[in-house]
Amino acid sequence: MVFLSFLRIIKFSFQDIYRNIWLSIVTITILILALFSINLLLAVRVISETAISAVKDKIDVSLYLKPDAADEEIMALKGQVSNLSQVKEVNYISKAQALEFFQEKNKDNPEILQALQELGKNPLTPSLVITPKSAEVANELIGELNKIESDLIESQNFSDNQLLLDKINSLTDKINEIGMIISLIFIFSTLLVVYNAVRVEIYTHREEIGIMRLVGASNSFVHMPFLLSSLIYTLIGTVAAVFIFYPFLSLLQPYLANFFAGYNINVISYFSSNFIKIFGLEFLAVALINALASWMAVRRYSKV
Repeated sequence: MVFLSFLRIIKFSFQDIYRNIWLSIVTITILILALFSINLLLAVRVISETAISAVKDKIDVSLYLKPDAADEEIMALKGQVSNLSQVKEVNYISKAQALEFFQEKNKDNPEILQALQELGKNPLTPSLVITPKSAEVANELIGELNKIESDLIESQNFSDNQLLLDKINSLTDKINEIGMIISLIFIFSTLLVVYNAVRVEIYTHREEIGIMRLVGASNSFVHMPFLLSSLIYTLIGTVAAVFIFYPFLSLLQPYLANFFAGYNINVISYFSSNFIKIFGLEFLAVALINALASWMAVRRYSKV
C-alpha cells in the first residue's frame, strides 16, 4: 500500500511538470544559471589563488655586487645573508651566468645581442638572489638586508610583487563580491520561480486536490507530489549545469595554460577531483531551497 502510494506521488509529480512544461523549463533554466554562476565564482577563486601563488614564488631580493668582488668574500656574504631568519634560499649568480641568462632572455632581440657583442666585454655584475620564506616577511627581509654593511654590495633590487599581490587580492575580492551578489539574485529568483511554479501546479490540480480531500487523502499525500517536483527540478538543473559547465571549462583551460605557463593550473582537474564535494553540496543546497519554496507554496495554496 505504501509502495503504491509512492508510485502515485511520482506519477502526479511528473504530470505536474508535464502539464506546466514551459514553467518547468523556466524554473530549470533559472536553476542552471544559478549553479553556473556559483561554479564560475569557484573557478575564479581557484585561478586567483594560483595567480597569487605564482607571484609569491617570484618574490625575491637581488643584491648586485661589485664586478671585481672576490669569490671568497661573496661566499662569506652569502653565508651571512643565509643566516637571516626571513631567508628561505640564497643563489649566487656569477657574471658568466648573468650573461647567459641575459642572452637567453633576449635571444629573439638581435639588436640587443649585437650591442652586447660590440662592447667586447661582459658588462653584467654578479649578484645574490634571495628568496624570502614567505611574501609576508619580504619587507622585513629588506629591512634586515639594509642593515648589512658590506663594500661588496653595489645596489639592491626588490621586485615589488607585493603591490601586484595586493592588486590581485583586491580584484579577487571584487569578483567574489559581484559573484556573491549574482548568486544571491539567482537564489532569490529560484525561490520565487519554484514558489510560483508550485502555486500554478496547485491551481491546475485544485479539483483533484478537492477530490483527494473528500476521499480522505492525508496532507502528506497531497503535498508530496509538489515537493517531489521541486527535487526533480533540482536534479535536472544540477545535471544540466554539469554538462554545460564542463565544456565551458574545456574552452577556458587552454587560455589559462598559456597565461600561466610554467605553473600547474588545471580547473578541469580541480572540479573533477572535487566533483562529489562540489556538485553534491550544490545539489543539497538547491534542493533545500526548492523544498522550502515548495513547502511555503503548498502550505498557503493547497487548502482546498
